[in-house]
Amino acid sequence: MRPKPTSTDRTEHSAEPVARTFAIAGQVLTVPRPIPGLYLVATPIGNLGDVTLRALETLAGADVIACEDTRVTRRLTERYAIATPLKSYHEHNAAVVRPEILRTLAQGQSVALVSDAGTPLISDPGFKLVREASTAGHQVFAVPGASSVLSALSVAALPTDRFFFEGFLPAKQAARRARLAEIARIEATVVMFESGSRVQNTLRDLADIMGPRDAAICREMTKMHEEITRAPIAELARTADRLETRGEFVLVIGPPAADMQTISDDKLDEVLRRSLQHDSVKDAVAHAVELSGRPRREVYARALDLAKEIAAKGEHGQD
Repeated sequence: MRPKPTSTDRTEHSAEPVARTFAIAGQVLTVPRPIPGLYLVATPIGNLGDVTLRALETLAGADVIACEDTRVTRRLTERYAIATPLKSYHEHNAAVVRPEILRTLAQGQSVALVSDAGTPLISDPGFKLVREASTAGHQVFAVPGASSVLSALSVAALPTDRFFFEGFLPAKQAARRARLAEIARIEATVVMFESGSRVQNTLRDLADIMGPRDAAICREMTKMHEEITRAPIAELARTADRLETRGEFVLVIGPPAADMQTISDDKLDEVLRRSLQHDSVKDAVAHAVELSGRPRREVYARALDLAKEIAAKGEHGQD
């Protein structure tokens, strides 16, 4: 019978000395104790081989590792034989644990902060800890590495000179569509996270609101079942029902075309009024969206208002 492995869920207050070492390719390396402070350590987003040497040195040398889920981080520390104690720190216990971490820093120790995957604070807890640590005069260091945002942006085959990171959209459709209408005004590539349970509906909303743009669906990045799908948003929305929804998604939406820049409100009204003289509201909206670069939802609402205004003038015998 194999002996049960010793838990690494010790706190930083443990009296037991911890070896500041890590193992890679069968070699055990000893690391020095780092300068006291808070270290924001990027961890792999899927493939554990994507960790940096500096990240391993920091995790092995720190007095404690603050992490969202100790079970997730333990897979990384066990892979590289790191014995540093793990401390759970997430949005549900932050109010209680944050003062403990600040006390640890005040004692001249080093704390490594990690998220479950990727770079800490990017759609993950940690902002308040960084703010309070820096306010208290503690040094805060970045240990860069894997990022699903930058990884997806680099493989999407879309413009990268300007990009906007949205994070997660609202879960409810009305709020999600309202937010997408705001994002549609941004003349840059947009990167956002989405869950498998909502990604199909989000793709349909994107097609309806964003207009004709190229996009990419990045699923399970760096993992065994990584899948990158590139196509116009409308095509991705049409095939959404066949999309594999298991896993984690990053959606990358290209900017509006150069000839699709948003026109002014007065110009939009002019286009709509001209179209409504001989077209249905539906056709007038389609024409205005194509010419204006405005979100369809916004153009449709304005078209309804103008159609009522035109009808009212007709009833009163006005031109």
